[in-house]
Amino acid sequence: MSNDTTPSRALQVLWIACIFFFFAGLLFIPLLGIENDEALFAQGLYHPRAEMYGIHIGKSQIPIMLMSYVGALKSWAYGPVLRIFGISLASLRFPTLLAGVASIWIFFLVLRRIAGSRAAVIGAVLLATDAQYLLTSCFDWGPVAFQHLLIAGGALMLVRFYQEKSEASLAIGCFLLGLAFWDKALAVWLLSGLAVGGALTFPRQIASLITARRVGIAVIAAVLGAAPLLLFNATNQWATFHGNFERDTKDVPGKALFLVRTFGGGGLFGWMSAEDETTPQPHLPNSAIARASADISAVFGHPRQSFLLYCFVLAILLAPLTGWINLRMILWCLIAMAIAWIQMAINQNTGGSIHHTILLWPLPQALIALSFAGFARRFGGAAVPAVAAVTGLVAFSGVLVVNEYYREMLRNGGAPAWDDAVIPVAQYLDRAPVYNVAFAMDWGIIEPVRLLDRGRIRLATGTDQLTGPPISAQDQEMLKGMVSDSRNLFVAHPAGAEFFKGKNEQLQAFASSLGFVPEVVQRISDSYGRPFFEIYRFVPAGAAVPRVP
Repeated sequence: MSNDTTPSRALQVLWIACIFFFFAGLLFIPLLGIENDEALFAQGLYHPRAEMYGIHIGKSQIPIMLMSYVGALKSWAYGPVLRIFGISLASLRFPTLLAGVASIWIFFLVLRRIAGSRAAVIGAVLLATDAQYLLTSCFDWGPVAFQHLLIAGGALMLVRFYQEKSEASLAIGCFLLGLAFWDKALAVWLLSGLAVGGALTFPRQIASLITARRVGIAVIAAVLGAAPLLLFNATNQWATFHGNFERDTKDVPGKALFLVRTFGGGGLFGWMSAEDETTPQPHLPNSAIARASADISAVFGHPRQSFLLYCFVLAILLAPLTGWINLRMILWCLIAMAIAWIQMAINQNTGGSIHHTILLWPLPQALIALSFAGFARRFGGAAVPAVAAVTGLVAFSGVLVVNEYYREMLRNGGAPAWDDAVIPVAQYLDRAPVYNVAFAMDWGIIEPVRLLDRGRIRLATGTDQLTGPPISAQDQEMLKGMVSDSRNLFVAHPAGAEFFKGKNEQLQAFASSLGFVPEVVQRISDSYGRPFFEIYRFVPAGAAVPRVP
């Protein structure tokens, strides 16, 4: 019996896995509205420009950093895409979906180089059927899609350097990892974990590669990739490294529980997809795919968890039986995951969200693939179909969770952060009668509207002056100018649907003290009947208030 899967069969399975991932992602693209952070890159493209740091070249302003730890790489990539294809849910999500497909393919190539075709197949199949990986790639609010692609590409080049001693591969790999660091400085979590894990498990092999020339190549290439981030820090007192870590260990157990939820695939139910009880007008399945999805969900009991965590635990238990070299590679993955997760877990405001924990991926799939393939190779016989059966079962459980997300999003739409009402808001503002400025009165408004309207309308944040109490004299003057001009519009979520509660009430109380009252000019519900936006202006108290539809 062959000790490994044939290369041609492995490629066939890879194609099937990537095709599934791609077409599943296509089905999700139109289901949700645009989440605020999904549109964050637009602040480096459209007015009102809001990138944290940029440089002027001639008459152009080039975005460099969107936040102190988030670079403008996605803005650079999307600028030409949106100019050619326009603004739509497809043009927003199709590129990151493709990045997800490419990262699966590259992950397969990495595993094939270090552990053979069977490991590559196992890893690619488990990654392609992971609901969290699919959704974070398709909707990319992290952002994480370019992180996965760049780190996977860098890893492939460095493995090629190790195997072939190609210094060109070393340079390309380090450049890609430098780009990943610019794209999002949180890449340091996984990169440091991989570096420490490699030094602990393969110290002699890594030391044998080190020469002064190669160190110079690696440093220069990495610096070139991360050059925009380094430029920003050199002129801003190294803000990335000083302002993004605040030790906080109080919620480490809660963050550990959240990591477990990420493994199971159910961490986005209720946050990304709306629940049945919150949907007054659910959409009934009206296509063959939708009806099949609903039927499959019902037959299997509406599953919200896959078997990936159990598979991961089994892989760790089998690891000592897989051979010494295999065991060391498994330990490398485990150490890298532990170091990366500890860094996010002990930092304030990180580690408690899917867009952080998913940055550990695809290391869980790599560990499982290495353990299962090593076990099958060492024992042969019944071990081979047993590994195939377990892999197939876990992958199928992942597909069922993907299907459950699709059924729920199709029926109920998005949860508040993903509500599709933001699209008609942008359309209303684009077509509304002449007004001066549209002020966003809550989180989740200005970024999607800026993107959807390509900066054509005058947008501003309406909450920056609502500090205190007491409100400073300078802020009071600015607020007075905002509320006293009836040509200004204010876009808000109604009471009960706000993300940051109290800002509307605070503004309206201030306006009332000046003799102005709010006049709602438009109420906007989502396509599922949930009232989600109010657009109003201020008029003198006692003025006639027209009826609002």
